[in-house]
Amino acid sequence: MKSALRLSVLDQSPIPEGSTGAEALRNTLDLARHTDALGYHRYWVAEHHGGTMLACASPEALIGPIALATSHLRVGSGGVMLPHYSPFKVAETFSMLSGLAPGRIDLGLGRAPGSDQLTALALQRDRRYRMPDDFPSQLAELLAYLAGELPADHAFARLTLPGLPEVPEPWLLGSSPQSGIWAAEAGLPYAFADFIQPVGVPIAARYREEFTPSRWLDAPRVLVAVWALCAATDAEAERLASSIKMAGAMLVRGQPIPVPPVDTALRFLSNLGGMSALPFRERRLIVGSPARVKESIETVAREYGADEVMIVTITHEHAARRRSYELIANAFALPRPPPTRG
Repeated sequence: MKSALRLSVLDQSPIPEGSTGAEALRNTLDLARHTDALGYHRYWVAEHHGGTMLACASPEALIGPIALATSHLRVGSGGVMLPHYSPFKVAETFSMLSGLAPGRIDLGLGRAPGSDQLTALALQRDRRYRMPDDFPSQLAELLAYLAGELPADHAFARLTLPGLPEVPEPWLLGSSPQSGIWAAEAGLPYAFADFIQPVGVPIAARYREEFTPSRWLDAPRVLVAVWALCAATDAEAERLASSIKMAGAMLVRGQPIPVPPVDTALRFLSNLGGMSALPFRERRLIVGSPARVKESIETVAREYGADEVMIVTITHEHAARRRSYELIANAFALPRPPPTRG
């Protein structure tokens, strides 16, 4: 029986130990083509800076190649960390992407730095001052560019976007109550990062209650992003998940590492004393066989009242990550899109 739940992909372009960032980016393109054929709905790439575990520092640089390498997926950012950028530059970039792939580009926006404070400073052009905390005004300006709704007397009113009439679909991303409030006020669809903070059910409920219809959206829409890893058996999935458990523990300690091999991770966890000793144990990890993972994903979707779940998966072996998405697609009986004629 086919599920009414839409499944999507959040790819953080993980770098396995013994590999390179360049190979991780090529793996992202491969996974996008794979999940396009499996029937996933959208494919977002994340923005992270200055680390050794995740390769994508510039979603906009990957979105175009992914969109052109696939045929059915909506492709977007999960997300662009707006405080680092000029709203007009972001609007121009995603306007161009929308012109290249009409009707398939999403602009997911976030407020977090996607880095530590030192890296955030390195991203600033002017480093004499701290960047102002003006996300709401940045968001309003960006949406005005996309909608063509700057006041006639605005200094930038004469500026136009290169990809018109195509524009991306804007989303607001978050893992805190404030992001939900902003999404409701702006009338935007809201994506909650449960894999970062599994506390979003009341936040999503408040977003729905306070939602104001806009030119972008008539009614509230919630997407929930979860961390999931699927294998043929529960035991094999737990074994594969040891890599992200070790990498997560090191990240929380302030010592980011490439994604370690399973054997290395198992030894680390054994010496540490198991999952109960991990500093990020409060995070939700959905791990198991297809039936177990399907049930858990459906439970999270019901909790959030979401009709779409976005899945992020990190493994040391790229083949295991491909297989996980395949098993989940099969468990949900995702309808396969027709083959594209080349």
